[in-house]
Amino acid sequence: MNIKLLSIIGLSLLSGTQAFAEQPPIAGEVTAGSLKGKTLIFTSHGGIYQAGQMAALKSFVEKSGVRLIGDGPTEMAKLQAQVASNNVLWDVVDTSDFAPHVHCGTLFQKLDYTKLDISNLTAGQAAPCGVPSMNYGIVLMVKNSSYRNNPPKNWQDFFDTVNFPGIRGIDDHGEIRGGIIEQAILAAGGSVDHLTLDAIDLGLNKIRELGGDTVFWKTGAESQQLAEAGEVDMLMMWTGRAMAAVKNGADYSPVWQDWLVVMDYLTIPINAKNEQGSYALINAYLGKEAQEIMTEQTAYTPVHKEAKPKLDEITADFMVNTPERIKQGYQWNIPFWTEHFQITSEKWAALAAGY
Repeated sequence: MNIKLLSIIGLSLLSGTQAFAEQPPIAGEVTAGSLKGKTLIFTSHGGIYQAGQMAALKSFVEKSGVRLIGDGPTEMAKLQAQVASNNVLWDVVDTSDFAPHVHCGTLFQKLDYTKLDISNLTAGQAAPCGVPSMNYGIVLMVKNSSYRNNPPKNWQDFFDTVNFPGIRGIDDHGEIRGGIIEQAILAAGGSVDHLTLDAIDLGLNKIRELGGDTVFWKTGAESQQLAEAGEVDMLMMWTGRAMAAVKNGADYSPVWQDWLVVMDYLTIPINAKNEQGSYALINAYLGKEAQEIMTEQTAYTPVHKEAKPKLDEITADFMVNTPERIKQGYQWNIPFWTEHFQITSEKWAALAAGY
């Protein structure tokens, strides 16, 4: 075999290797043994949700050979300390909806989307510093026995205490909810087309008008308890908690018009120690089968458009990815609330404290 032929063969092999290396990622897939001997720490919110996420990643662990450790709950103060000391322990972090927007580029890396397959996500859900880990919503739940003949039909009715008297429950879990402030602005006769700082005050004052009987709940468990005990006449609830309450016999029905679109995100911290592994985990988690397992074990809506989890009738009713639910959803102005996160947080805290 002459030198010229050997060179041609060598170039062909090199070209083939490069082509293989440049194959785009496919959600749910990972190269066998690619992370053998590596350890990844996946931080999330604990409980049934994180257990379901770990179950969804079981195939990824078995195929890649990685050792996966779950940690939590997600706390921004802990991550800030890790980044500040340049000793980042977490490889992938599940966050609430605001964190990847507020801390993009400071606590969380801007993602390289050549390393992730997001082709099966709903358009617009991937953010510069995070991909959705699950979809859910904030829905208005109405006590059936309180409004038998004329139940509230939307958030405007929620703010109408004359025609719909009763005790309200509002989400005050520690992060501002721009969506409900926007609905309050609309109920006060304002516009959300071009939000301003004055509009924030307009919305918050409309919430104040609900009166002293308003209950500001701090946790999802508290909201579920309020519903199951029948202590409020209508309340904001996370769809997962609302579903659980109805399953447990709560006499409430959802009002789906303008349910508030929310999601958790998967993120990679600044200076994560195993970036290759972080991307591999996220890409595996976005796969169809992984998303089906996550939903079946947690009752949260999958982010993969083709996922078809096996669900009971009540759980299926609270999925937010059907064509009807997507049409009914209200997408609030994330960029505005991100830009004014600090001042709105301060104003919201004063509202919840009774000032």
